[in-house]
Amino acid sequence: MTRALAHRVKKSGRSGFTLIEILVVIVVIAILATLVAPNVFQHVGAAKSATAKSQIEMLGAALDAYRLDNGAYPTTEQGLNALWEKPTINPPANWRSPYLRKPVPNDPWGRAYLYLFPGQQNLNGYDLLSYGADGKVGGQGDDADILSWK
Repeated sequence: MTRALAHRVKKSGRSGFTLIEILVVIVVIAILATLVAPNVFQHVGAAKSATAKSQIEMLGAALDAYRLDNGAYPTTEQGLNALWEKPTINPPANWRSPYLRKPVPNDPWGRAYLYLFPGQQNLNGYDLLSYGADGKVGGQGDDADILSWK
Protein backbone atom coordinates (compact mmCIF):
# COMPACT_ATOMS: atom_id res chain seq x y z
CA MET A 1 0.00 0.00 0.00
CA THR A 2 2.81 2.40 0.62
CA ARG A 3 4.07 1.79 -2.89
CA ALA A 4 0.68 2.69 -4.33
CA LEU A 5 0.55 5.83 -2.23
CA ALA A 6 4.05 6.87 -3.32
CA HIS A 7 3.14 6.24 -6.98
CA ARG A 8 -0.01 8.34 -6.55
CA VAL A 9 1.98 11.23 -5.09
CA LYS A 10 4.44 11.17 -8.01
CA LYS A 11 1.61 11.20 -10.54
CA SER A 12 -0.21 14.08 -8.93
CA GLY A 13 2.90 16.33 -9.04
CA ARG A 14 2.49 18.98 -11.75
CA SER A 15 4.75 18.89 -14.76
CA GLY A 16 5.27 21.66 -17.31
CA PHE A 17 7.21 24.86 -17.87
CA THR A 18 7.54 27.65 -15.38
CA LEU A 19 6.75 31.22 -16.28
CA ILE A 20 10.46 32.10 -16.22
CA GLU A 21 11.30 29.31 -18.67
CA ILE A 22 8.62 30.49 -21.07
CA LEU A 23 9.84 34.10 -20.81
CA VAL A 24 13.42 33.01 -21.54
CA VAL A 25 12.27 31.18 -24.68
CA ILE A 26 10.29 34.23 -25.84
CA VAL A 27 13.31 36.51 -25.32
CA VAL A 28 15.58 34.14 -27.27
CA ILE A 29 13.08 34.00 -30.16
CA ALA A 30 12.78 37.82 -30.15
CA ILE A 31 16.56 38.23 -30.28
CA LEU A 32 16.84 35.78 -33.17
CA ALA A 33 14.01 37.55 -35.04
CA THR A 34 15.72 40.94 -34.71
CA LEU A 35 18.94 39.47 -36.10
CA VAL A 36 17.42 37.47 -38.97
CA ALA A 37 14.53 39.68 -40.17
CA PRO A 38 16.63 42.55 -41.60
CA ASN A 39 18.66 40.09 -43.67
CA VAL A 40 15.53 38.50 -45.08
CA PHE A 41 13.68 41.73 -45.87
CA GLN A 42 16.64 43.47 -47.56
CA HIS A 43 16.45 40.88 -50.35
CA VAL A 44 12.75 41.36 -51.11
CA GLY A 45 13.40 44.44 -53.27
CA ALA A 46 16.11 42.67 -55.26
CA ALA A 47 13.79 39.69 -55.80
CA LYS A 48 11.05 41.96 -57.15
CA SER A 49 13.49 43.65 -59.54
CA ALA A 50 14.70 40.25 -60.75
CA THR A 51 11.08 39.14 -61.24
CA ALA A 52 10.32 42.28 -63.28
CA LYS A 53 13.38 41.67 -65.49
CA SER A 54 12.32 38.07 -66.01
CA GLN A 55 8.75 39.04 -66.88
CA ILE A 56 9.98 41.68 -69.34
CA GLU A 57 12.12 39.02 -71.04
CA MET A 58 9.12 36.66 -71.20
CA LEU A 59 6.88 39.37 -72.62
CA GLY A 60 9.63 40.27 -75.13
CA ALA A 61 9.73 36.68 -76.40
CA ALA A 62 5.93 36.69 -76.77
CA LEU A 63 6.07 40.05 -78.60
CA ASP A 64 8.65 38.61 -81.01
CA ALA A 65 6.39 35.59 -81.70
CA TYR A 66 3.47 37.97 -82.30
CA ARG A 67 5.60 39.97 -84.75
CA LEU A 68 6.60 36.82 -86.65
CA ASP A 69 2.95 35.86 -87.11
CA ASN A 70 1.56 39.33 -87.83
CA GLY A 71 4.41 41.26 -89.43
CA ALA A 72 4.55 43.92 -86.70
CA TYR A 73 4.38 44.29 -82.95
CA PRO A 74 1.03 45.20 -81.39
CA THR A 75 0.37 48.92 -81.43
CA THR A 76 0.40 50.95 -78.23
CA GLU A 77 -3.41 51.08 -78.43
CA GLN A 78 -3.65 47.29 -78.75
CA GLY A 79 -1.22 46.95 -75.85
CA LEU A 80 0.23 43.87 -74.26
CA ASN A 81 -3.23 42.34 -73.97
CA ALA A 82 -2.88 41.54 -77.70
CA LEU A 83 -0.58 38.73 -76.56
CA TRP A 84 -3.47 37.08 -74.66
CA GLU A 85 -6.60 38.04 -76.63
CA LYS A 86 -7.03 38.92 -80.29
CA PRO A 87 -7.12 42.71 -80.52
CA THR A 88 -10.43 44.35 -81.35
CA ILE A 89 -8.64 47.51 -82.56
CA ASN A 90 -7.24 46.78 -86.03
CA PRO A 91 -7.25 43.00 -85.49
CA PRO A 92 -4.36 41.23 -87.23
CA ALA A 93 -5.24 38.60 -89.83
CA ASN A 94 -2.70 36.02 -88.65
CA TRP A 95 -3.24 36.16 -84.89
CA ARG A 96 -2.69 32.60 -83.57
CA SER A 97 -4.09 31.76 -80.15
CA PRO A 98 -2.54 33.30 -77.03
CA TYR A 99 1.17 34.06 -77.13
CA LEU A 100 1.32 33.67 -73.35
CA ARG A 101 0.29 30.77 -71.11
CA LYS A 102 -1.50 33.13 -68.71
CA PRO A 103 -2.94 36.65 -68.95
CA VAL A 104 -0.43 39.50 -69.03
CA PRO A 105 0.89 39.96 -65.47
CA ASN A 106 1.28 43.22 -63.63
CA ASP A 107 4.76 44.12 -62.49
CA PRO A 108 5.79 42.87 -59.02
CA TRP A 109 4.58 46.15 -57.49
CA GLY A 110 1.05 45.64 -58.83
CA ARG A 111 1.12 48.09 -61.75
CA ALA A 112 0.76 47.41 -65.47
CA TYR A 113 3.92 47.36 -67.55
CA LEU A 114 4.30 50.37 -69.85
CA TYR A 115 4.36 49.29 -73.51
CA LEU A 116 4.98 51.59 -76.47
CA PHE A 117 5.18 50.70 -80.15
CA PRO A 118 6.89 52.27 -81.92
CA GLY A 119 9.24 52.83 -79.03
CA GLN A 120 10.79 56.12 -78.02
CA GLN A 121 14.11 54.46 -77.10
CA ASN A 122 13.97 51.58 -79.58
CA LEU A 123 12.70 53.29 -82.74
CA ASN A 124 12.59 50.06 -84.79
CA GLY A 125 10.89 48.09 -82.05
CA TYR A 126 9.04 48.53 -78.79
CA ASP A 127 9.72 49.97 -75.37
CA LEU A 128 8.61 47.86 -72.41
CA LEU A 129 9.26 49.00 -68.85
CA SER A 130 8.29 49.12 -65.21
CA TYR A 131 8.89 52.20 -63.09
CA GLY A 132 9.99 50.12 -60.08
CA ALA A 133 8.81 50.33 -56.49
CA ASP A 134 8.04 54.07 -56.50
CA GLY A 135 6.09 54.03 -59.79
CA LYS A 136 7.94 57.14 -60.99
CA VAL A 137 10.46 57.77 -63.75
CA GLY A 138 14.06 57.24 -62.65
CA GLY A 139 15.14 56.23 -59.21
CA GLN A 140 17.81 54.07 -57.65
CA GLY A 141 17.82 50.76 -55.81
CA ASP A 142 14.30 49.35 -55.47
CA ASP A 143 12.91 52.48 -57.16
CA ALA A 144 15.03 52.04 -60.31
CA ASP A 145 13.20 51.59 -63.61
CA ILE A 146 13.33 48.14 -65.22
CA LEU A 147 13.81 48.64 -68.98
CA SER A 148 13.60 46.21 -71.89
CA TRP A 149 16.41 47.93 -73.78
CA LYS A 150 19.02 47.71 -71.01
